[in-house]
Amino acid sequence: MDSSMNNLLKWSIENSVSSTAASSSTDNPSTTASNPPRAPRSLSPTALQRLLLNAPSDAELMKNAMAAIRSPATTIDDKLIAFDNFEQLVENLDNANNLGVLGLWVPLVEELGASEAGRRMMAAWCIGTAVQNNVGAQEMLLSKAPTALSTLFTLSQNDPDTAVRRKAAYALSSAIRNHQPAMDELLRLLPEDSRKEVGESIDASDMDGVDKLVSWLRRALV
Repeated sequence: MDSSMNNLLKWSIENSVSSTAASSSTDNPSTTASNPPRAPRSLSPTALQRLLLNAPSDAELMKNAMAAIRSPATTIDDKLIAFDNFEQLVENLDNANNLGVLGLWVPLVEELGASEAGRRMMAAWCIGTAVQNNVGAQEMLLSKAPTALSTLFTLSQNDPDTAVRRKAAYALSSAIRNHQPAMDELLRLLPEDSRKEVGESIDASDMDGVDKLVSWLRRALV
C-alpha cells in the first residue's frame, strides 16, 4: 500500500473511532472529563486528493509512465516527459522501493540500451535517483537487474553523448555509496591498472575512497 493510501486508511479509522467515542460520551457524560475523545489526525493533501478526485496512486502513475516509455506508439518527446514524471516519482523512498514489486526494474534498465541518447540519459538518471541513500533499492537493483552496473559502467566510459556519460556516473555513484556488494561489483569491472590506481578494495562507507573512484569514473566526461 502506498503512503497516501496508508494515511487515508489511518484517517478513516481514527475518525470512525472518534465518532464512536463522541457518541459514547454523549450517552455517558461522566466519562467525558476523564477520557475525552482523541482529536482525529489531519489528512495529507495527497490523500485528500485521492479521496475527493479518485486520483491514481503513485504505483499506477509509475506503471503508466513506464508503459508510455516502452510503447512504440509514443513519440520521443512524450517518452521524455514520461521519464521526467517517473524520475520525480522515484524521488519518494516508498515509490523507489516499490520498483521491484511493480516489476519496473528490468524495463528501466533495458532503457539504458535505447537508441536515443535522451532515453539512455533519463534511464540512468532515474536509476541514480531511485537508489540514492536507499539500501533497499540498491539491493533490488542488483537482484532484479544484475547487468545494470556493467551497462552503466560501459555507458559512463564509452557513450558518445556527454549527458549520458554524466548520468551513468551519477547512477553508479548512488549505487555504490554505503552498499558494499555494488562497490565490489563495480571494482571488478575496472581494468586491472585502474584498480591499482583507485584501490583493489574500497570500503563503501569510506566516502573519501568512494569519491576517489567516482572521480576516476568522471574522467570520461572531460
